[in-house]
Amino acid sequence: MHNDEFAIAQAALLERHDLDCEERWLEAPSIHGSAHVLVTGDGPPVVLLNGIGVPAAMLAPLMSRLDGVTQYAVDLPGYGLTDTTSEFADDLRVNAVRFLTEMLDALGLDRPVIVANSLGSLWATWLAIDRPDRVAALIHVGCPALALDTSAPLPMRLLSVRPLGRLMLRLQQPSEGQVEQLAKMVHEHPLPDDIARLVLATERLDHFEPAFRSMLHRLLRLRGARPNVSLTSTELATVQAPSLLVFARDDPMGGPAVGERMVETMPDARLHVVDGGHAPWVHHADQIAPAIVRFLDQISWAR
Repeated sequence: MHNDEFAIAQAALLERHDLDCEERWLEAPSIHGSAHVLVTGDGPPVVLLNGIGVPAAMLAPLMSRLDGVTQYAVDLPGYGLTDTTSEFADDLRVNAVRFLTEMLDALGLDRPVIVANSLGSLWATWLAIDRPDRVAALIHVGCPALALDTSAPLPMRLLSVRPLGRLMLRLQQPSEGQVEQLAKMVHEHPLPDDIARLVLATERLDHFEPAFRSMLHRLLRLRGARPNVSLTSTELATVQAPSLLVFARDDPMGGPAVGERMVETMPDARLHVVDGGHAPWVHHADQIAPAIVRFLDQISWAR
């Protein structure tokens, strides 16, 4: 039943943005199941990765403005229709890189550009560090999760604490009001109705809550980010892939000042500042897409 609710919400959002997407289901040994991917467009390959707790289809407002490329929007494990396992987060970096490599192999992509947000940006950066041969360039839309000394708002840190997080989620079940509070927390309120419905449908999927709690626990603690998963300046200095950092002025996870520090650290990075919060494409895709297109025109990648 919940899968049907999600499918209806996803289809409505894609239709509103005039996106004709093929759905693919790819075998993913790292999750002992299958991954869900939306494919649209024609041209060089761009892989899109969502942030924590939301599916790849949430990127539809941005996807609709990226012409001349083939876009592969991948639901990360536990979010949207991609399967997950209870142990995936136990060795998070290894499994994240393994999952992304499996996706590239299954899609027949050698070295695509990756466009990502938040958790997806963290994973994409790990891939670029551990498997630099598989990433042509990185485009981060919003502050990457746990970059430098950034963390997450207090409600997310509280959710990461066991068993407090389980109790909090039991007391605040997915609802329109709860999604509205989430939008306020990431400074993207009010969400467009179709995106709000998609987020709500995602949270009602059977596998969502355990995956969400497990991931938060591996990323955060009450004091902030867990040191073993944070992106340090030393790590960022090893990212050889050309990188575009799209930072929003009101991003509670990390604003333009964090982007400036990342640019100073990374060998080949540039910063573009836009309006919005942690998911700035929701309301400001018109400020983001032209910067991405210009960046793609300037880099050397598979065409």
